[in-house]
Amino acid sequence: MRAGPIARATLQTALVLGLRLVAQAGTLLLVARMLGPAAFGQFAGMAALAVMFGALSSAGLNIQLLAKTSREPERAADLLGPALLTTAVTGGALLLVFLLLTPWLLSQSKTHLLVLLGIGLTEIVLHPLISLPSAIKQAHGRIAHSQLLIMAPYALRLLLAGLVAMSAARQPLTLYALVYPLPSMLTLGVVLRPWLTGPTPVSLRYASAPGELRTALPFAVLNLTAMTPAELDKALASRLLTGSAPGVYSAGARAISAVTLPVIAMMLSALPRLFRAEQEHPQAIRRLLRWLGIATLGYSLVMATALWLFAPMLDDVFGMAYRGLAASVRLLVFAVPGMALRTVAGTALMAIGRPWMRVSFELVGVALLPGLALTLVPLWPAQGMPAALIATESCMAVIGWILLKRSIPVPSKAR
Repeated sequence: MRAGPIARATLQTALVLGLRLVAQAGTLLLVARMLGPAAFGQFAGMAALAVMFGALSSAGLNIQLLAKTSREPERAADLLGPALLTTAVTGGALLLVFLLLTPWLLSQSKTHLLVLLGIGLTEIVLHPLISLPSAIKQAHGRIAHSQLLIMAPYALRLLLAGLVAMSAARQPLTLYALVYPLPSMLTLGVVLRPWLTGPTPVSLRYASAPGELRTALPFAVLNLTAMTPAELDKALASRLLTGSAPGVYSAGARAISAVTLPVIAMMLSALPRLFRAEQEHPQAIRRLLRWLGIATLGYSLVMATALWLFAPMLDDVFGMAYRGLAASVRLLVFAVPGMALRTVAGTALMAIGRPWMRVSFELVGVALLPGLALTLVPLWPAQGMPAALIATESCMAVIGWILLKRSIPVPSKAR
């Protein structure tokens, strides 16, 4: 198999993720302007922390579901049942922990419980549940369809954000948090209905068979280390920065991370083949990874340049309250190549059976980012967080690709 089918699947998936990008960008703009930089920074910090908690909700069964269904498509229904119930139970327990710890972790003791509940329920319980049937579609090669399931809540949330903005509510953050779970609830109901009420409904049970959780739990660690580098900076900004600075930084960081969506599309398209890597010749896998790396580097450099050029427009789009956003984005563009290459290396290592290598280099980032932020933010309040993110992402990308290169055997003729 050549890279052609992956390229076609990448294009299809990128189109879907493009729609998701439009929905996320529109929601970001509406919510940022509606809340103002101070409240938006608070919201972004809570959402980032909730996403990190949500990475553990499925106990790794989402990746196990993708990997096993890629090899044995006929087992999808049998594997989905325990994944659903385990995610619901584990996610509920993590939601309680989130509600108790977040005010202390982010120094937001005055945050209304309803705000935490709306954000936590969505990111810790509902989104992990939606990811399960999406993983089955992905394993069956229907990559674009799988991402449509993930995208649906974002599109509906854009509509709700517009309605909240037009309502001119006195407490927009509380109102937005109350409606925040509704799109995900609706999507989950539509997605799960055929599985739960069809001719052969899935059997809901907790993952308790010998080896089910034991083999899945390493994937839970993978989920956490994969999510944390992309979200931890927003939580740190909420804790370390003051005034409007957390909102300005978070808005810029969200804009920067959005441009990596096509890279994610490419890796989602390549995953089923990478999961079957042991069935292919090492030279074919090395060729595929080389193609993925070159495409990623080229794309990320082009997008970083485009963001640099168009950054001044962001000050006008977001309004005077977000003054300094353009300068922040022009610093953050230097993190784009590292973010994109880190995504490729981490996804590939996981798929070819080297999950702990991925965990190792992402743990470096998890440790490095807070240390750099705590050191640099007091010295350079405006530039400290972007500098910490750039250094962390670049470091993870370099280590990840070194580990990836060492993981693929060199064909004997090339030695």
